[in-house]
Amino acid sequence: MEQQETVAFVVPGTPVGKGRPRFARQGAFVRTFTPEKTASYENLVKVKAEQAMAGRPMIEGAVAVSIWLWVTPPASWSQKKQRQALNHEILPTSKPDVDNVIKGIFDAMNEIVWKDDKQAVDVSIRKRYSETARASVEVRAL
Repeated sequence: MEQQETVAFVVPGTPVGKGRPRFARQGAFVRTFTPEKTASYENLVKVKAEQAMAGRPMIEGAVAVSIWLWVTPPASWSQKKQRQALNHEILPTSKPDVDNVIKGIFDAMNEIVWKDDKQAVDVSIRKRYSETARASVEVRAL
């Protein structure tokens, strides 16, 4: 089997953690739905993943995934503190939680980049400050 096999793409905007499912009662029934913010972020990830795949077949077998989450420093911070953040002297310990972001990105890549996210065997994730919020994703066949 030929190894095509690195797929990389950038998801613009502030990374969004996968929200917990919500429940709504409709008469005798309970309906489950995904929060709007989660659904729209996952759709954006799907679009970027499909563009990156450019019609290639899904990656089969084990994969390594590297994700960089870039968030903007709070506007309320002083110029000095914002500079320190952009120079990586201060690291982001605020939301979004990396584990929730991984879940959303992985679920969005199912049936596009890979058959199922259980194929991910090596995962590296980093969260840093940047002037431009985004998520950089790279998936590599092992």
